[in-house]
Amino acid sequence: MSLTPPPATGRRNARILAVCQGLFIAAISIDLTLTALTGHMLAPDKALSTLPFALITVAGAVVTWFASLLMQRIGRRNGFALGALAGAAGGGISVWAVFHADFWAFCAGTALVGVFQAFAQYYRLAAADAVPPAAKSRAISVVMTGGVIAAIAGPALAAWSRDLFAPVTFAGAYLMVALLALLSAALLFGFYRDADAPVAAGEMQAGMPPRPLRTVARQPVFIAALANNVVGSVSMMFIMTAAPLAAVACSHSIGDGANIMQWHLVGMYAPAFFAGALIQRFGLPKVLGAGMLLNVACALIAMSSPSLPAFYAALFCLGVGWNFMFVGGTTLLAQSYRPSERARAQGAAEMLRYAATAVATLAAGPALDAFGWEALNAAMLPVVLAAGLMTWHWARGSARNTTAAGAA
Repeated sequence: MSLTPPPATGRRNARILAVCQGLFIAAISIDLTLTALTGHMLAPDKALSTLPFALITVAGAVVTWFASLLMQRIGRRNGFALGALAGAAGGGISVWAVFHADFWAFCAGTALVGVFQAFAQYYRLAAADAVPPAAKSRAISVVMTGGVIAAIAGPALAAWSRDLFAPVTFAGAYLMVALLALLSAALLFGFYRDADAPVAAGEMQAGMPPRPLRTVARQPVFIAALANNVVGSVSMMFIMTAAPLAAVACSHSIGDGANIMQWHLVGMYAPAFFAGALIQRFGLPKVLGAGMLLNVACALIAMSSPSLPAFYAALFCLGVGWNFMFVGGTTLLAQSYRPSERARAQGAAEMLRYAATAVATLAAGPALDAFGWEALNAAMLPVVLAAGLMTWHWARGSARNTTAAGAA
């Protein structure tokens, strides 16, 4: 049973979840940096080399819906800690697999890291649910700040730890995954407390029965939330996955490709320090619109030039645009359901986002080979436009309702 906390509890939970977000992103960055290489080293058939990498996404997509329903039963504290322990087990199994050159055990390890990812993606929503509506965007931003340092530190930690057990390459890096996940579980067990936002006087939603999921999903606010979360993530992953390959194809070095990605990660997470404040000052529609315009700017810059500065500018715009759309879309999602509807509404939205992102990730490489870098970026323009239309429909209805309420 979730407790109704004082406001300080919601703020404290957001800070704890920000640390856990940082630990998770550092751990998953190690896995994403090295898993393809490790899979190639261990695979009995090199055609299977990318299977362990794919299992992170596949396992996460499969578990997402069930993770939400499970946390409704056992509480978020226990669910988040269970996800972190799954990540620790995955890291430990991966260490054993590398030492014993066991490809299939390594696949099991990476799948468990995908389970960790499925639970961790609810950190931002848990923070939003524990504070009043006016504070939701700021709470989401606080959680996202955990990724700022971790996004840079994760790959660096992977490079530092991969030879800890030399000559057994990569085993040390997966030990870091296990230790980071264990630390996250310890923080959750020790300091996080399940909490819902205090119910304001006259607010009736807390005691109302759940509506059918299809009713929740037909709301313009839910559609706009889904459009921003899905389109922001799909465009980000589609372009980000192809960018290092495109940079090398444009005669830039592998090191240049890595630097482009680090700059992109800065763009993704650094705005978390001020995105919530921007939403409170200028409103959700303007911040979401800015995010979409930055995605368009990314596409236009990338299409205009294959130069290295163009790659840097495009990927930075893409990162900031994703942050604005993701923080704003999550804020909308947290406003779209009653407390009794939370598990199913969040589970459905996250499952759709995860599935679409997985498809974009898998399609990026073949699409780059078939159509080229400019065509990939051009393909994102109508997708962002569709998100803009759905957001405009919600914003127009919201403004009309506000005007009607003021007149009454």
